[in-house]
Amino acid sequence: MSPMVITAAMVGAETTREQTPYLPISADEIAEDAAKCREAGAAMVHLHVRTPDGKPSQDKELFRAAIRAIRKKCDVLIQVSTGGAVGMGVDERCGGLALEGADRPDMATLTTGTVNFGPDVFSNPRPLVREIATRIKQRGLKPEIECFDVGMIDEARALAKEGFIELPAHFDFVLGVGGALAADVRALDFMRSYLPEGSTWTCAAMGRHQLPFVELAAERGGNARVGLEDNIYVSKGVLAKGNFELVAEAARRAKAKGRTLATPQEARALLRLS
Repeated sequence: MSPMVITAAMVGAETTREQTPYLPISADEIAEDAAKCREAGAAMVHLHVRTPDGKPSQDKELFRAAIRAIRKKCDVLIQVSTGGAVGMGVDERCGGLALEGADRPDMATLTTGTVNFGPDVFSNPRPLVREIATRIKQRGLKPEIECFDVGMIDEARALAKEGFIELPAHFDFVLGVGGALAADVRALDFMRSYLPEGSTWTCAAMGRHQLPFVELAAERGGNARVGLEDNIYVSKGVLAKGNFELVAEAARRAKAKGRTLATPQEARALLRLS
């Protein structure tokens, strides 16, 4: 099997300091945790940003500060979210895509459908998806296709047919969000069997499912996403003292299944990043 790419979803838009005091918010806090994640085995970080008071933001300058701080400390790949937080408009969601030169991210996410998101709705109508896909393509970035349900894989095929993305692509199966596809091994196996030929995949499972699904992904030749965006506990009732503890546990489990861990350079090749 190829080396396993571990991605650390460090901040998100939903997790709060009230839930865990270990959530990184400032650029320096994010960079410090990112460097520890890299040391623990992560090849990439999935990045949201926050205002100083902890509110979710997609502000270009907050992304710039975080990216610069991370790159001063380590060589981990940086993937910016274009999902942002529920209710944000397209221009706000694409703040991280505006950065160029040394501040340019390595990758960006693209969610290809609307989905229930706990008590809310994560709205991604088809025109909005195509607008974000266009902006990602214009920046010369590769998208990670975020799939909360199986139909989002079909929408990726439609996007490719219309010229918005290229296949094969890299997909992220987001499993266990309330109102969307469950974190169930049958769902994982169907989604990976349903991918366009040659595509790669990561699994991001929510809450208590996060670390067990690292093992399932490792056994199946896939990749894994862990971090405080999706889960705050390293074991039952025990808060992770940072994203790095979740990465370290994911790395331990992956190695126990016989997988080596991808370096950022290996991940760049595996994910076909420019």
